[in-house]
Amino acid sequence: MTRAKTLIALTTGLLAGCSLDPAYHRPAPPVPLAWPTGPAYGAPTQVIPADWRQVFPDPKLQRVIELALAQSRDLRVAIAQIEASRAQYRVQRAALLPTVSASVGASTGRDYTGLPPSPYANSTTYSTSVATTSYELDLFGRVHSLSRAALQTYLATTEAKASTQISLVAEVATDWLTYASDSSLLEVSKATVVNAQANVELARRRLGGGIASQLDLDSAQTVVEQAQDDVARYTTQVAQDKNALDLVVGAPIAPDDLPGGIDDPAVRLGDVASGLDSHILLQRPDVLEAEHTLRSANASIGAARAAFFPSISLTGSAGTQSASIGGLFSGSAGVWNFAPTISLPIFNGGTNRANLDYARAEDRIDIAQYEKAIQTAFREVADALAQRGTIAERMRAQQALVASAGQSLHLAQALYARGSDSYLDVLTAQRTFYSARQSLIAVQLNKSTNVVTLYKVLGGALSDHTGT
Repeated sequence: MTRAKTLIALTTGLLAGCSLDPAYHRPAPPVPLAWPTGPAYGAPTQVIPADWRQVFPDPKLQRVIELALAQSRDLRVAIAQIEASRAQYRVQRAALLPTVSASVGASTGRDYTGLPPSPYANSTTYSTSVATTSYELDLFGRVHSLSRAALQTYLATTEAKASTQISLVAEVATDWLTYASDSSLLEVSKATVVNAQANVELARRRLGGGIASQLDLDSAQTVVEQAQDDVARYTTQVAQDKNALDLVVGAPIAPDDLPGGIDDPAVRLGDVASGLDSHILLQRPDVLEAEHTLRSANASIGAARAAFFPSISLTGSAGTQSASIGGLFSGSAGVWNFAPTISLPIFNGGTNRANLDYARAEDRIDIAQYEKAIQTAFREVADALAQRGTIAERMRAQQALVASAGQSLHLAQALYARGSDSYLDVLTAQRTFYSARQSLIAVQLNKSTNVVTLYKVLGGALSDHTGT
């Protein structure tokens, strides 16, 4: 008898370890191993910072990012979703173990006995029991498959949180840099107003002396009005940039933590890796999230397959029952009940087949989404590298243009003051210089945001996604 029980227990244990999940194979990345090359990309580097603090080294920006990580509502939602998914996984995992409950009860009633002298009698029964209800022996791995699917869903939410955090850091840095850029544009506009007003006064004096025309004065005034319009516009834009930054951070930013302008030393950023092959994209949180979702779908197929096979549920209880409390724990008061149930699917209108077809279709969808996530990541990195490869030349050209335009303006103003040149040359030089300074600020912003973009699209610069 003992051998038979041991054999049954071993057989049950082995069967419980069965799984009908398809063998999981990670799909091959549908992108080239190497990054694109060509005139737009330049030479790759091998600089790999440890985390976002090395990419954004300025204490001001670091304080703003740390505040965002603590206050952002988007990040709070992601964390709450992790907690919810973890709780769902624990609920599903609990199905692997039997549910055991204990009870103590008493019942009193009046029964018909049919015996003299009175055919009715009052009776009281006391009972205690320990019971398990509807525990499924997981012979074909259905419950285990559902538990694995819930686990992979939980892991997907942890990667979603990491992706949210990286996006948050990048968004804060971008908004902070945009504030710096618009502050610089505001200062350039103010400087242009001052310079243009000086030219207006010069043209007015020359007009009074009879050596200039009204056209010169009117032309000089157009530059003033254009620059004053830009001052008003950028004043509004800077205020809106501050509002946007406060929103993404989730709390007001202290004025001391705002950059003075795009030329502020605080705006100097670190570098990120780009000389590695495209396999690093497999570690991007959004790609990992897609893979965990794919693994969950794979486990769901196993659960759908197991539904075609018999299921065994166990219900049982053991306890005592007596007409008196004192007799509950006597040897003769013991009672027990054991009721195994075997359920064999015979006909269910094709429900099991439809569930399996659905699980397989979901798996194909998740494979395509996983591959699309890798392709999207590759395109994002390639685009950022293309911009990075040419940004240095753009900076050089814009800086040279600003220097040349500044010299032209100074010379044109000097010649006009001596009466050796027309005001048209001054007007053209002034507008060229103004436009060149604005373009240089735009390129400076592009250079800085390109670093932010590379940090984001390379999965947080291969950093520790906890941000600690």
